[in-house]
Amino acid sequence: MGSETSIIKETPQRKGLSLKWKWALGSAAGVFLIFIIFAWFMIQAFSTQMLKTERQQVSSSLEVVTTRLQNLDESKLLPANVDDMLRPKSNDLDKVVNDPVLQQITRQDYTVRVYNANGAQVYPIGGQGVAFRKVTHQEITLQHDHGPAMLVGRQELRNTADKVIGYVVIENHLTSYHATFNRVYMIIVILIGLGLFLVALWGYWLSDYLLRPVNNIKRVVDEIQSDPQSQARVVNEDRKPDELTDLSDLLNDMLNRMQRFILQQHQFVEDVSHELRTPVAIVKGHMELLNRWGKDDPKILDESITASLQEMRRMEGLVSEMLDLTRADQVELTFRDGDTDVKDMINGIYMNFQMIHPDFTFGLDDDLKGPTIVNMNRDHLEQILIILSDNAVKYSQNRKEIHFAASRSGNMVELAVQDFGEGISPEDAARVFDRFYRVDKARSRKQGGNGLGLSIAQKLVEGYGGHIELESAIGQGSIFRITLPIKQQK
Repeated sequence: MGSETSIIKETPQRKGLSLKWKWALGSAAGVFLIFIIFAWFMIQAFSTQMLKTERQQVSSSLEVVTTRLQNLDESKLLPANVDDMLRPKSNDLDKVVNDPVLQQITRQDYTVRVYNANGAQVYPIGGQGVAFRKVTHQEITLQHDHGPAMLVGRQELRNTADKVIGYVVIENHLTSYHATFNRVYMIIVILIGLGLFLVALWGYWLSDYLLRPVNNIKRVVDEIQSDPQSQARVVNEDRKPDELTDLSDLLNDMLNRMQRFILQQHQFVEDVSHELRTPVAIVKGHMELLNRWGKDDPKILDESITASLQEMRRMEGLVSEMLDLTRADQVELTFRDGDTDVKDMINGIYMNFQMIHPDFTFGLDDDLKGPTIVNMNRDHLEQILIILSDNAVKYSQNRKEIHFAASRSGNMVELAVQDFGEGISPEDAARVFDRFYRVDKARSRKQGGNGLGLSIAQKLVEGYGGHIELESAIGQGSIFRITLPIKQQK
């Protein structure tokens, strides 16, 4: 036969960008997109405002030029006269300095063109500008006919008699606008690049910080996967409570439970192996005895069969108790729901033990005023009380008297089972809840005890959030006290 194919496959290693880098790049891309949209709106607003200012300046220049030229007649609309009107002489420099409009029309990026009524250019002489077009009112347009965009203002020229004698065209080449726009554009591009780098760096650091618990979780999971018995746990590193901290706590709790259940299973196997070794050896010895001499000896046959049956019954009881103990260890998972009235239960146990042990005297101090509900499976509470009551009966052969008690203290209910038997020493009292521990091993074995009853009781009580304790004195008896939380009514 060939080698069997393993059903356990290793988890394939994923290739690609890590979550940290995805977070960093995603954050950078998101911020980059937002910044681009914001920058576009800012550029549009900036451009609109600058063009508005330039339009106002062109409009003012048109008004000034037409006002200065309106004193000319059509016949005097000549280059020299127009130049004389528009270009100040050397002694008029102060006037130019103090006149913002004259400063505007004399800018290098401004071109003032004057046409006569027939559309012939009379000023300046030479040079071609935008195509001539007659207008009836002031008109300012943004044109792209010759290279970069420029503002073209048109207005008819009327004399003092309100007669059209020509047309004025002003070309604003927007030199300052284009230079300023380009500078702003470069600044925005640099800021976008710098911002993209800083956001990516910030996103990487932030993702590293925020994903640190995830990395810790992965590290712990890897360690547990390689060694299920590892004590590695997620450390929160003094982080404030958040979703990842909650996840870490849940994982730690799950690992603790898992390892506890593994240990319980190991303990169960070890305990069963240890406790069954003796009865199995006894049965084996009797079977060998029967095989050798007991076939023809009725006495040996009877004794061997009786002893074997006794040991088999003890093994049966032991296995049953071991299963109960295992279930008790897992009670918080397997039995979460169940309401039980403590008052009804303690009274039921009291009456049942009166009936099955008529030679005993039983007392009950019930201080509960009414139904007292605990969030506990009814069978489990009954099992606990039966275990404690049976122990009290077993170890009270001289003074056959048992007392039950029930009371309430705040949000807790207290139950007690008291006997007046031989009592337990402090050394033994510290270990009575241990698995398979018996105070008097010979007597316990004779009475059928396996040393598991009190362990089961303790596991059940603690599984439901309660507490069990022992008070005992040699020669005076013992008191087992149980404290359970009362279910709060909503």
